[in-house]
Amino acid sequence: MALDNVTNEPLWYVIHTYSGYENKVKASLEKVIENRGMQDYFFEIIIPMLEEVEIKDGREKSVIKKIFPGYVLVKMILTDDTWYVVRNIRGVTAFIGQGNQPTPLTEQEVAMLGVDRTQAVVDYEIGDSVRIMSGPLENFTGTVESINVEKAQVKVRVSMFGRDISAELEYSQIQRIF
Repeated sequence: MALDNVTNEPLWYVIHTYSGYENKVKASLEKVIENRGMQDYFFEIIIPMLEEVEIKDGREKSVIKKIFPGYVLVKMILTDDTWYVVRNIRGVTAFIGQGNQPTPLTEQEVAMLGVDRTQAVVDYEIGDSVRIMSGPLENFTGTVESINVEKAQVKVRVSMFGRDISAELEYSQIQRIF
């Protein structure tokens, strides 16, 4: 099969899978890529997930759910060979696109999905003492309680007026105290 929209730059494509096969498709694709030495053509394979907090019987429970059940996103360079590899993974039904022509996601679609984010590297971890550099709690010190990588936020426990409060802050709003 000859593809019309072959490029030399990696783009995001959407693969439709049988429902419940997303993890199997991802694992199988990663294995085939490694076995065939195609790492230069495939850059990232993700199943968009969302963490939700459910409250049952008065208890909070964190649950991770698939945002788009039945779909896997792949950042790859599209060639006849890469198309063939993906299409022949067990559980894959099709690429999303016109007929047999996969359609890459637009930059706006990628931005809306948040799949091409760069993750900030922070020099603090849970339990570290930090100083708040900006915002209403500027110049207060506190302790890092949790780090939410997806939201690029940190929860910091601050002692204020004899009481401990928790504040959700952006990565850039705090600095580790050495």
